[in-house]
Amino acid sequence: MAIDVDTTAGSWTKERRKASRKANRKLHRKEYTWAAIFMAAPIVGWLAFLLFPLGFSVYASFTNWNGLGAMSWIGLDNYVRLINDPYFWKALWNTVFYMIGIPIGLTLSLLLALALARRIPGRTFFRTVYYIPVISSLAAIAILWQWAYNGDFGLVNQFLAIFGIDGPNWLMDPTWSKPALIIMAIWKGLGYSTILYLAAVQAVPRSLYEAAALDGANAWQRFRTITLPMVRPVTFFLVVTNIIAGSMIFTEINIMTPTGGPSWSTASLVWYIWNQAFRNLSMGYATSMALVLGILVLIVTVIQFRLNRRNDFSIE
Repeated sequence: MAIDVDTTAGSWTKERRKASRKANRKLHRKEYTWAAIFMAAPIVGWLAFLLFPLGFSVYASFTNWNGLGAMSWIGLDNYVRLINDPYFWKALWNTVFYMIGIPIGLTLSLLLALALARRIPGRTFFRTVYYIPVISSLAAIAILWQWAYNGDFGLVNQFLAIFGIDGPNWLMDPTWSKPALIIMAIWKGLGYSTILYLAAVQAVPRSLYEAAALDGANAWQRFRTITLPMVRPVTFFLVVTNIIAGSMIFTEINIMTPTGGPSWSTASLVWYIWNQAFRNLSMGYATSMALVLGILVLIVTVIQFRLNRRNDFSIE
């Protein structure tokens, strides 16, 4: 009788295990199905909005195409034209020149962050005020600065007149047009960099400063050996992102100097690409310039990452 009970119990146990495995397989299939669905969304997006447009752009750069009609294969003619195009090199030089504002803006942002990290009256107000330009419309800001730079009644020249300085007609002067745009870009992005630096500065352990002060380090030494190394990751991030953003400067140029400035002094490469593509309907040539710009930005970014690897974030 005991043997029969054991056999029945064993059979029931086996059936229960089979049912459990079947339920688990069904549950796993359902999980795999949903996992595939969620994974498909970014993959399809990557294929549709990155890989396909990139491949299409590479092909279009070897064609004569106005963006609407049929493409005609012309091989490397667009790239040969690019090399011999003085306007391309002028626009590329202007784009590189705009990068001067990056170290200036980061230096000012770090100084502001150090000031705002102190317990000063109204620091919350100042943090808000400095961040307002970041969330403001770039088109509205460009129009505002275009008025401020006016040589006859602009606010900038009125301010300089207080000190007896006769300001230039900023946007109409080839010498001052690019510095004017750099000043505006620094002012526009100052709040974003300041907020990131402020978070990095506040994350530095106070004990490090206290230990350095006990060792006799002055304010400059504490800043050089503690603050700078600790905020270096933020600096690296801001340098890379600002270079990428600076290479794509367009809106402020198109609004403030719609003809590329006097003597082509403000035309950026993206602005020139846009003109070739949508004004001259030379889409194939514009695509070749866009690919060259993308390759240059990629090279600079890779160099930045290589240099960053060699740097040690540890405190000296």
